[in-house]
Amino acid sequence: MEAIVLAGGFGTRLRQLVPDLPKPMAPIAGRPFLEILLSALARKGFKRVTLSTGYMAEKISNHFGEQYAGMELSYVVEEEPLGTGGAVRLALAQCHEDHVYVFNGDTYLDLEVDPVERLWQLHRRPIIVGREVSDTARYGRLLTDEGKVSGFTEKGVCGAGLINAGCYVFCRHQLDLFEPYFAFSLEADYLATEVKHTFFDVFVTEGQFIDIGIPQDFQLAQTLLASVP
Repeated sequence: MEAIVLAGGFGTRLRQLVPDLPKPMAPIAGRPFLEILLSALARKGFKRVTLSTGYMAEKISNHFGEQYAGMELSYVVEEEPLGTGGAVRLALAQCHEDHVYVFNGDTYLDLEVDPVERLWQLHRRPIIVGREVSDTARYGRLLTDEGKVSGFTEKGVCGAGLINAGCYVFCRHQLDLFEPYFAFSLEADYLATEVKHTFFDVFVTEGQFIDIGIPQDFQLAQTLLASVP
């Protein structure tokens, strides 16, 4: 299996806590967060990962090199910010397999890969991973209808519900309609309209989920992820 990890963000909200590192390299229980994430992918059977980097890219590539935990690593570097969509589009061009998992480099998700892989093999349709949370206000909601993604709501809707976990399974040519190096948002400029006329399967994960992108959850992760191998 093959994955893309989006690791190019500026990490503005964490800058006060980790001013000299890109957000995915922020220390969690004494280890770079990205090390925890990549170790988890290796345990789940991934063999190749493309790291989409940008801000302080060399601090990531210098740390990990071309292999980590038995996985081949490759890198794409955004010279200018391309947004989530542009970053995925650039990385997909370097992928080898017919389908690719996409993960956020600031989110730990203990994804149940085997059933996700079975879902892909059954239909060979793109998959959006959802997660039930106690309050959707920070994320917005993922709307579904009989196993199909039907839309998204804006952030600010309070209460328990299903969110987009920021994890996807795409075919390698999913974003070929966009030119390389074109900046766009995967969520707002592609998915929000594409789900209206393309069948996107939804997989609702029950795995541990934490986004370290804000100081409060960064501090929480120090405890929650301390025992993750």
